[in-house]
Amino acid sequence: MDKVLGGEIVARMLKNEGVEKVFGIIDGTYFGFYSTLEKNGIELVSPRHEACAAHMAGAYARTTGKLGVCMASNGPGVANVLPGVAVENGEGNRVLLITSCRRVGIAYPDRGGTFQYFNQVGVIKPMAKWSGAVPSFDRIPEFMKRAFRTSWQGRPGVVHVDIPENLLNSKTVIGPLPQPSSYRRVEPIEPSPAQVAAAAELLASAKQPLIHAGSGIVHARAFEELQRVANLLQAPVCTSWGGRGAVCENQDLAIPMWDVALNNQVRNDADVVLAIGTRLGETDWWGKAPNWRLPAEQTLIQVDNDEDNLGMNKLATMLVLADAQRFLAELAEALEAKKGSIELASRTAAIGRYRDARQKHREKLDKQLAPSEPLNAGQIAQTCQDFFEKDAIFVMDGGNTAVWANFFHEARHPGTLLATAKFGMLGAGVAQATGAAVAHPDRQVYCMIGDGAMGFNQQEVETAIRNGLKPIFLVCCDKQWGMVKMNQQFALRPVKTLLKKSLGPDETINADFHEIAFDKLAESMGAHGERVSELGALRPALERSLASGKCAVIHIDVEPVKHMWAPSLIEFKKMHAEPKGK
Repeated sequence: MDKVLGGEIVARMLKNEGVEKVFGIIDGTYFGFYSTLEKNGIELVSPRHEACAAHMAGAYARTTGKLGVCMASNGPGVANVLPGVAVENGEGNRVLLITSCRRVGIAYPDRGGTFQYFNQVGVIKPMAKWSGAVPSFDRIPEFMKRAFRTSWQGRPGVVHVDIPENLLNSKTVIGPLPQPSSYRRVEPIEPSPAQVAAAAELLASAKQPLIHAGSGIVHARAFEELQRVANLLQAPVCTSWGGRGAVCENQDLAIPMWDVALNNQVRNDADVVLAIGTRLGETDWWGKAPNWRLPAEQTLIQVDNDEDNLGMNKLATMLVLADAQRFLAELAEALEAKKGSIELASRTAAIGRYRDARQKHREKLDKQLAPSEPLNAGQIAQTCQDFFEKDAIFVMDGGNTAVWANFFHEARHPGTLLATAKFGMLGAGVAQATGAAVAHPDRQVYCMIGDGAMGFNQQEVETAIRNGLKPIFLVCCDKQWGMVKMNQQFALRPVKTLLKKSLGPDETINADFHEIAFDKLAESMGAHGERVSELGALRPALERSLASGKCAVIHIDVEPVKHMWAPSLIEFKKMHAEPKGK
């Protein structure tokens, strides 16, 4: 038996779960927790805003496959973390949020006028995967066990444990704490051999199979298994926007998202589809025609580790509850046994046609890479693609900046892309890059971000400097809310917009703003700063930034009108309209 702080019970259970990092800002209300982290082998990384703690934990989780942990103090700290909860749960990142609340007896419910109190669980519960308030010392382990168990069940998301400050900061007697295997599944869900065999038969005998991969591949770290199955089947692989990076895009089998028309064609050509780790959500057009073949003409095998996702948005021929990595590994073995009987000639011919179509579209897009002054965001993405190592982690943030980045960056190493594909949350990328740098100190991390998005969380540059992290931020500065301004212009004066390409500040509503010199601001926080307006100056600026050995910010002046007319904006609009078919 041992007498310890309530907060140390939490720290010891995190240690048993293999947690090495916690992200959060210090506060007296949970001193008994964070003061015991170091002796339990856990490093506390402190950002400048609680929402960024959640984003850092989400990026850490997504790029490692581990549990990301963050914390926030009662009242204002929890209020600050709420945007991060919404985003990280929406993106499906495995995050545990630990918060303090006021002492037992004056909270849940509020006595009336309680200082720094609101119903934290009541607010977070609808935003998260699970949320609960600990009522007493003896139930701390119970609530932590439930949080861990829920974290590793099904689709990842945010789980939340709220603990009164007097429990965290007072001592109690406890016995040995349980190991994870005694209260949650620690082995992945295995598919049934019969389902693996049936799926292998359907895919092997298909005329034109297709693999559609979602972010479940990223969370399961199933990159090698996915590639092996695609190679055996000679099947094209498309992804959801959130699943980008599940497969390397510089290969013939990849159907990258930047060629929307080709994705539609491939999804209509396929007679058998293996959809794995995906809900077939809105940006997948819910799996409906005309973007997909009619259900009666297409066999769908859906694999997911969350039973709630199976058959959610599209009825399937076969539903498989299984871990993506385990299913693909066993499917590959079954396909190896059928290797000699799979007819590949028609499939490789189709792959060749898709390759040619993709190359044709790429050439059309790349016309925008011709030298220009000021430079455009496509040139920035392309220069970074050539400059950084292929396993560098690339973070995209902003409105039009993220569109440009998506269309001019190619994933050449699995699991290297970070964004908020579902939420489109401005400013999250600053903290995502910082969290990725914490997770991978030996790898390059860079973030391409709009000036509007950078303005949300620019203070986290100081966090990077203070923690010895080296992300490089490329801030695309057009001094406007470009994506919104484009929408305004077509709503207010569509004909003039088509003719002139842009309206003046007096013709739109609060769409323009003054400049922030992000390079100078970065220098004021101890980072390396650069300013670039010409394409030829960008690579030398990147070289100096990398050579500085610390966090760097490159302020890049982009041509405002060109930046506003990002590629395939019409397709972006179409993604948010209900498909006409079934």
